[in-house]
Amino acid sequence: ASSWWERHGVDCAILALSLLALPAGFLCLRAHNILAFATGITILGVCHYTLTVKGSHLATHSALTESKRWSKILMIFFLEVCTAFSAEFAKFNHVNLHHVYTNVVGLGDSSTWKVPLLNRYVYMFLGPLLVPIITPLVALEHLRKEEPRTALRTLGFICLGLYSQYWLFMNVSGFKNPSSALACMLLTRSLLAHPYLHVNIFQHIGLPMFSPDKKPRRIHMMTLGVLNLPRQLVLDWAFGHSLISCHVEHHLFPWLSDHMCLKVKPLVSKFLHEKQLPYNEDSYLARFQLFLSRYEE
Repeated sequence: ASSWWERHGVDCAILALSLLALPAGFLCLRAHNILAFATGITILGVCHYTLTVKGSHLATHSALTESKRWSKILMIFFLEVCTAFSAEFAKFNHVNLHHVYTNVVGLGDSSTWKVPLLNRYVYMFLGPLLVPIITPLVALEHLRKEEPRTALRTLGFICLGLYSQYWLFMNVSGFKNPSSALACMLLTRSLLAHPYLHVNIFQHIGLPMFSPDKKPRRIHMMTLGVLNLPRQLVLDWAFGHSLISCHVEHHLFPWLSDHMCLKVKPLVSKFLHEKQLPYNEDSYLARFQLFLSRYEE
């Protein structure tokens, strides 16, 4: 019974606003002023994560439109052009593995985020800064397994996205030195890297895990192994409700948009409490302290 605006419009509007705000961010960097420069970096960084995290996540789940054709186009745009990652690889790992086998060991247990060779401080504080560099490298490594047509398309769109941003820094922001433009690219792509990595591990790792041959019913798998974080203005905007305060709702109804997850949140919470099922919630700070104190475990 929800309107198109509720189902798709609100989130499409947020993504459209992020695209429209990009010129202001690039132009702010032309000014020889620290405040203007910081404003430009903030605008570009927040917009980058809105497009690459929120946009990619919703497009992967076909939550932005009911058209299969447009869903595929949007997925390629947000993942390959904006994020510099393979659309097919991302969809398979996230939708076919993580969502189907949430917290099942060896399948959907978020093991892609585990880097045992790093100690807790390097992983939690320095590791996120490497995410923008590692992302395209992982994509390139995976392209060897794709069929040539798909690999060429992905490689072309990744190069287009990266070069376009570099060109805008050089020609719109007015950078004279290529190394300065590349440094700004890394800075904007790293602005919210810390909460991005943290959110991905806080909401599943440390919760009950299941063996492939003894996994519970879906309702138990999704409620036991998924956690909601509190609402936060910047992260709600850049990452979306389905990755922050409505992650339980998202795992129960993965095809819903961020706005719809927020709409059904009271119903889901009420239902799970009535059925005496877990509804995991914890603060960002509490999860951060937990991971620092029990990192090896």
